[in-house]
Amino acid sequence: MSNETKSIFSFLDKLKSGKKGVQAKKFDTFGGVFTPDVLTILGVIMYLRLGWVVGNAGFLGAVAIILLAKTVTICTGLSMSSITTNIKIGAGGAYSIISKSLGLEAGGSIGIPLYIAQTLSAALYIIGFTEGWLRVFPSHTPIIVSSIAWISLLTISYISAQFAIRVQYIIMAIMGLSLLSFFFTPEKPVADFVLIGKFENANFWQVFAIFFPAVTGIMAGANMSGDLKDPRRSIPLGTMSSIFITMVLYIVLAYVLTRISSPEELRSNQMIMVDKAFWGPVVIAGIMGATLSSALGSMLGAPRVLQALSEQKTVPFHSIFAAKTKANEPRNAIIFTGIVIEIALILGDLNFLASLITMFFLITYGMLNLVVFIEQSMKIISFRPTFQIPRFVPFLGAVGCALIMFLIDPVFSFIAIITIVALYIWLARRELHADWGDIRGGLFLVIAERASRLSAKFPRHQITWKPDLLLPVENPELWAGPLLLIRNITYPSGSIFGFTVKNENVEQTQSALKELLTPIEEQGIIVNSVVLEDNDFLHGAKLVIQTLKGGTFRPNVLFLTIGENKLKDDTIEQLVVQADRYELGTIILRQHPRMAYGMQKNVNLWLRDKSPNWHLAMLITLQLQLNWEGKINLVTVADDKKDERRLHNFLQNLSDQARLPSMTDFYVLTGSFKETIKEAPHGDINIFGLAQDKLPFDFIRGVSELTRSSCIFVKDSGQESALV
Repeated sequence: MSNETKSIFSFLDKLKSGKKGVQAKKFDTFGGVFTPDVLTILGVIMYLRLGWVVGNAGFLGAVAIILLAKTVTICTGLSMSSITTNIKIGAGGAYSIISKSLGLEAGGSIGIPLYIAQTLSAALYIIGFTEGWLRVFPSHTPIIVSSIAWISLLTISYISAQFAIRVQYIIMAIMGLSLLSFFFTPEKPVADFVLIGKFENANFWQVFAIFFPAVTGIMAGANMSGDLKDPRRSIPLGTMSSIFITMVLYIVLAYVLTRISSPEELRSNQMIMVDKAFWGPVVIAGIMGATLSSALGSMLGAPRVLQALSEQKTVPFHSIFAAKTKANEPRNAIIFTGIVIEIALILGDLNFLASLITMFFLITYGMLNLVVFIEQSMKIISFRPTFQIPRFVPFLGAVGCALIMFLIDPVFSFIAIITIVALYIWLARRELHADWGDIRGGLFLVIAERASRLSAKFPRHQITWKPDLLLPVENPELWAGPLLLIRNITYPSGSIFGFTVKNENVEQTQSALKELLTPIEEQGIIVNSVVLEDNDFLHGAKLVIQTLKGGTFRPNVLFLTIGENKLKDDTIEQLVVQADRYELGTIILRQHPRMAYGMQKNVNLWLRDKSPNWHLAMLITLQLQLNWEGKINLVTVADDKKDERRLHNFLQNLSDQARLPSMTDFYVLTGSFKETIKEAPHGDINIFGLAQDKLPFDFIRGVSELTRSSCIFVKDSGQESALV
């Protein structure tokens, strides 16, 4: 930035600071929303491309294109009007709406491209002004004309938004005169009034793509939301009135153009509105005014979006760009935006970015419609806007934006979507924290509830089994040993419901339980926990099992541990009986005090011939083998040598039916159980089936020492199958 420019800004700051008690100026509907919207919508496309559209499409074809394009903005305007009467919209317009609904990550991923699009739009409009100027003064240097326009608009926006709005009133008056000059054209009507054109230069959708940018710009007023006296009233009233008034103007212009010009003239002469006007110079002034007003609208809105993004620390250097003057002017954001615009002007040709800019606007419109549709569909009591709209309106707007994007340019559509997804991932990793709540948690809860209703219509099948553990924890502050094994049993698709029973210090116990299970939750496993207030652990545990029976997402395996204290054996016995009654499988862990889980490689699964209780044990074995990336050893015991071949075939067939890994080994050991344990292959964990009758506690405690490893004892519920 030149020293002269810095001096101008320094002088303006001193001028401002000299005024005592400067208050932030708030704008009404006409100045803050209607005027910026109208001036952005009635832009250079209207003056230089509407005739070409009519020449290709004819009057009715042009009206169809206008109405189709306006349908998208009407839906978006209605959606924006609805949601702004439900929430207190902050600075940043669309960014504020999306952030307060879908979180800072979604708001930022839309807000950052929206800021870039508006900033580069200002550069495009200035280039459009320069081209119009050069038609009148062809000897002038383009970069000098662009730079003078840039510094003039930047100065206007830097002084204050109030001053910029007043300048826009002047531009609106000039544009009004230019339209009147065209409507009072002295040209005589042509003989042939073409209703349907032949689309000589382009097909319907190509013509539509050329025209569509003419109806964008409805965010110009919403971006001023932080500077409005009453955003809830001004945004709906100003936005919708600007949409409908400009729609009528476009249709009337299409009619006049069709009436006074032949299709050939309309397609070949982009300055036809100048040539056919009552006084051509005022139309040229209107063209220049339209480009300048659109540029000024972008230069007012873009810094305010940047300032709103910075307030929530969404962008780098947020502390600098978040600053505002006492008069509510984001001066630092204005200066930075101005510098970016000048760089874009110096680089020159922005045609490559023009489609991308349109894509970002369309994605913003689509997201706004989607937000309203989601909130309507959730049917939550907090969404009660005073401006109600039917649910098909935001749905039509969202779908329309998506379709139009790909009709205009599929390549740039993909680029825009990929850019926004990348921004969302980047912002999500920054773990931003907003001062408000949003609907994301409720949205996924609603989806889960509706999915559960659908799932209830279909019977549960063994093919969908996954390990969902019910985990009683007697003392969360001491209970930590089995967590690694629990993680390896449940990862990646299982879940854990942990609970403890306590009648005092409940909050402290809940905190300890949550802290205990946090490492598993950080692995991506679904974890829920609760502290049940009860004097008796067994009574409380039974209540949990009974209560969860009626849930949609209920556990299917009770996970218990056995220590040295034999006084707890009766409690364990009763819990196993209760689990069996409520169709829960059972896993009992006897952890070796020294060996724990060894190298976490080999899993020994002990099977008995003709035993029905092996499905859950097999499924747990497979879970451990997958997570340990180890090997399975199938082990059985023969009372007599002559049974060895038959039992080996039994293990082989079982392995084939259960589709066990090809590296699985089979061991048939002959003799008494205690003797064969010494001959068994080394296992980092040994898994045994439980008999259906009374639990053999002495065996459970003793076998861990015999195998010199931790041991798991498993009992089926009848709801599992390792063969599906």
